[in-house]
Amino acid sequence: MTMVLFLLAAVAFTVRFVISPTVMDRLVAYTGEGGAFYEKVHFGSYLILLLLPVTLMARPFRLAGDEIAKFKALFWFIVTLLAIVVVLFLAKRAGASVFLVDTYVTAAAAGLIVLILGPTSRVAMGHFLLLLLILSAVIGIGEAALGKRLMPYDLDEVIFRPLGLSDHPLGLGALSAMAIGFVPLAHWRLWVRIAAIFVLFVGVAASGARFALLIAVAEILVLLLFLPWGGLNPRQTRQAKLIVFVPLLAGGVALIGLLASSGFLGRFGGTLFDENFFARVTVNQAFSLVSWKELLFGMPPADLLALVNKELNLPYIESAQVVIGLTFGIPMALVFLVAFLQILAKLLYRAPMAAWIGTGAIILAGLSNNSFSSKAPTIMILFVLLMAFGGGTASVAGRKT
Repeated sequence: MTMVLFLLAAVAFTVRFVISPTVMDRLVAYTGEGGAFYEKVHFGSYLILLLLPVTLMARPFRLAGDEIAKFKALFWFIVTLLAIVVVLFLAKRAGASVFLVDTYVTAAAAGLIVLILGPTSRVAMGHFLLLLLILSAVIGIGEAALGKRLMPYDLDEVIFRPLGLSDHPLGLGALSAMAIGFVPLAHWRLWVRIAAIFVLFVGVAASGARFALLIAVAEILVLLLFLPWGGLNPRQTRQAKLIVFVPLLAGGVALIGLLASSGFLGRFGGTLFDENFFARVTVNQAFSLVSWKELLFGMPPADLLALVNKELNLPYIESAQVVIGLTFGIPMALVFLVAFLQILAKLLYRAPMAAWIGTGAIILAGLSNNSFSSKAPTIMILFVLLMAFGGGTASVAGRKT
C-alpha cells in the first residue's frame, strides 16, 4: 500500500508542477476573470487534496520525535489558511483566497502526505522532485539553445527566455537556484551531485533570471565555504576547501565566458536597474493610492490590478507584498505572514545548513517577483524537499497515530 500511495503522490506532484497555467487556461478558466471557484484550483492541487485523506486512512502510520511536531504544525497551518479563506469569502472577496488554497493549503497537504508515508518514502520523494527540477533545467538549457519552448507560453517577451517545466522563466531560475541548495543532501555520489549543481546553475543562467543567477553564485560559494565536510578535521577541511576554491573560481570565470558567448547571459548586457527593476519598486506606490478602509480590509484583486494599470501604468503586479497586503488587508496579511514564518521555522528546525541555504535562495528569489502570491508549485516543492531532507525526524520507535 505504501508503494501505491507513493506513486499516486508522485503523479499528483508531477501534475501540479508540469501542467502550467497556460495549459490550464486552455481547459478551464484558471487564471482569467470569470468562471466558477472550482475552476481556479489546479488539477494537481485537487489530486493532492484528495490524496491526503486517502493517505491518512489507508493504513496505520507512526510518527516520532519531531515528526509529531511537524504534523501538528502543518495541520494548524492548514486550519489557519482555511480560516482566512472563510473570512475572505464572507467579505465577498473569494478571488483573493484562491491562491491560498492552490498554493499554500496544497503545499501543506503535500507535506503531510510525505510525512505520513514514512522516512524512506519521504527521502525517495525528495530525490524524485530533485530529478524533476534537474530535468526542468536540462529542458530549459535545450530551449535556450534551440530558441523554442517545449511547453506552451502565451506571454509576449522582447527577449526569448526558456521555461523548462516551469510556468515562467523566472520560475525556472528560482526553482533551479533552490534545488542547488538541496542537492548536497541527496544520497548520490559526489560527482553526481557536482554534475547536478552544474546543470542547475546553467539552467538558472539560461532562464534569464538575473537575480536568481546572482543568488545561485552566492549559494555555491556559501555551500563550498561553510558546508561541513565529513571525515576531515578543521585544518584538513580548510586546506581542502582552499584547494577546491581556486580551480572553482577559475572554472567559474571560464563558464561565465562560455555562457556569455552562447547567448545565455543576454539579459546581463545592461544593468540590473532596468525598467523591470523599477516596475517592481514603483508598484509599492499602490499602498499610497488606496483608502484606509482598503488598507484595513483589502480590495478585490481585479480592482487592485485596474488601479495599478491606470495609476501606475504597469501591466502586471510582480510584488507579493502588494498583492497580499492589499487584497487581504494589512491585519489579515500579517496573520498570514506570521503563520507562514512559523511553519517555515518548524520545518527548518534542526535542518542541515544546506536546507537553510536552499530555502533562503527561494525566499530571496520569490521576494523579487510574485511567486508567493501566485498559483505556483514553488511552495509545495519547498515543503516536500524540507520534509525529505530537513532532518530532525525521529527514531524507529515511534508513536502510532
